[in-house]
Amino acid sequence: MRESFFAIVNPAAGGGRSAKLAGPAIARLRESGLRVDVIASTGPGHAADLAREAYDQGYRRFIAVGGDGTAHEILNGIFTHAGAGARISLGFLPLGTGNSFLRDFTQDGAEAALQALLENRKRPVDLLRLTHSKGEIYAFNLLSVGFTADVATLTNRHFKSLGPFGYLLGVFLRVVQLRCRAFALRCDDDKNWDERRCLFLTFNNSKYTGGTMLIAPHSDPTDGLIEFVRWGPIGRLGLLRMLPKLYDGTHIQHPLASRRAVRRVEFNLPAPIDVMIDGEIATLDCRSLDIIPGAVDMHI
Repeated sequence: MRESFFAIVNPAAGGGRSAKLAGPAIARLRESGLRVDVIASTGPGHAADLAREAYDQGYRRFIAVGGDGTAHEILNGIFTHAGAGARISLGFLPLGTGNSFLRDFTQDGAEAALQALLENRKRPVDLLRLTHSKGEIYAFNLLSVGFTADVATLTNRHFKSLGPFGYLLGVFLRVVQLRCRAFALRCDDDKNWDERRCLFLTFNNSKYTGGTMLIAPHSDPTDGLIEFVRWGPIGRLGLLRMLPKLYDGTHIQHPLASRRAVRRVEFNLPAPIDVMIDGEIATLDCRSLDIIPGAVDMHI
């Protein structure tokens, strides 16, 4: 097993900010005595390929240099290849746009993440595992369907270069096109399928999404549970009034909102749907979702 860290840089993260700041940040790690091998990804999916190859070469310590999407690719490159029993550590140099996951642990961003690497400070963190018709996808932040996935789909395809403003633009366009749908599912020992219409469903491993939205204030990425947040059907005006509450977590107090902690979710869907996974969008025929407790050691 190699002792060096394998750092994968996404130079496009943060609108190109990662490309400018990655060098000095990695130099600081090296100056403090850490051995770091570095490579840059060249496009979507490349970080996953690089992580998979590095794992086969004996690397077990990784650094995601970019946003949550970079970490997502690294984890999936390894776990879809080596299986849920793979054991790695993952650190962060959060130079991307969202960086939602780290907010569960610190408000100090890149400096705190860098310090965790220098001090070799880490803790076991859970992973979500989505099984679909063609395989598995792993998530460390959240998985979401409905309005939230619709917003992310629109934003990622058309407005991602606009940063936070692009996300807000996506939100308001989806409010205009508002749809409330049913996603048939059942959790744990439920006997009946829940086929109620909803605005969105989120299955969370951590509290934040979109950088600052406190979508699941009760979530804990180390408790071995999926925090399931459901929002029932709501009109456009009600949704507009509720949206600011997503940023402080008080949306969960609304009569149409509910939450529960679960370990497994089964889906019974007639066709593939758009799913937001750690900020990325995929169209999938979802079968089940479960939690893998303490699956990865994260430097946080």
